[in-house]
Amino acid sequence: MLLYILRRLLYVLPVALAVSLVCFLLVHIAPGDPLISVLPPDASQQLQEEMRKVYGFDRPLPVQFGIWIGRAVQGDLGSSIATGRTVASEVGRAVGNTFILAVAATLLGFVLGALFGFVAGYFRDSWIDKAATTLAIAGVSLPHYWLGMVLVIVFSVWLGVLPAVGAGPGGSTDWAWDWAHIRHLILPAVTMSVIPMGIVTRTIRALVGDILSQEFVDALRAKGLTDGGVFLHVVKNAAPTALAVMGVQLGYLLGGSILIETVFSWPGTGFLLNAAIFQRDLPLLQGTILVLALFFVGLNLAVDVVQTALDPRIKRG
Repeated sequence: MLLYILRRLLYVLPVALAVSLVCFLLVHIAPGDPLISVLPPDASQQLQEEMRKVYGFDRPLPVQFGIWIGRAVQGDLGSSIATGRTVASEVGRAVGNTFILAVAATLLGFVLGALFGFVAGYFRDSWIDKAATTLAIAGVSLPHYWLGMVLVIVFSVWLGVLPAVGAGPGGSTDWAWDWAHIRHLILPAVTMSVIPMGIVTRTIRALVGDILSQEFVDALRAKGLTDGGVFLHVVKNAAPTALAVMGVQLGYLLGGSILIETVFSWPGTGFLLNAAIFQRDLPLLQGTILVLALFFVGLNLAVDVVQTALDPRIKRG
């Protein structure tokens, strides 16, 4: 097991380096002047050149990448051009808020998806299966930003029972585990959970149907094992794949929540990326993308290790 983890870590290092290079190049390829947000419209050529030297934009791209990755390894992601604050502090606060939202949405989607998937798999081709499958297809088909706006209209505008924007009372960006802040989490978490719920439902339904058709299930029932015992064996066999799907969905929600966070003004990485893109804030944009990409790589590593621990067949492979 230890050798497997070490081997996976060796695979992660070049992937992390490649991800860092892609993040750096994609941001620099995008059109626009990164200093437009801090320079006045009538800035002289001399002032523009001085500002480029301050931020290091006057150097060749390979040199800029070397300096940037060297500082990033030490935890220094630079300073935001728009606000002047350190990128690490901006990203750290936003990542915490996004992590809370993504974990809540993933857990909600996984619990509902597992419930619907197991029920649909056990009652295959029945009206229960068709209802659960229809719900799963709707979950992955509906545009989640549109669903978010609908939920805001219903629960915030018409009923007035849940807040529509922000992470806390008065537009607070600091999270606290109390009802006042949890109320702000409900609508965006429900909106983000529909896609993983649909994916998990369809995945587990197919897994359960395949497992129940295998010979060992008939052998268990022939030995007199109860339905509860058979169910536990089905869960054990479906757990590694379900866990992998859950991990991938959590990674997608952490990096792909920009539309939901914009709709609900949730102060996370998606909202921060949106602001950095429109302000052409290169250090903030690079730092945010790098942190999210590396987190996704680390999450995949963790899922691989846990999946290997649950399924010994992966070790033999």
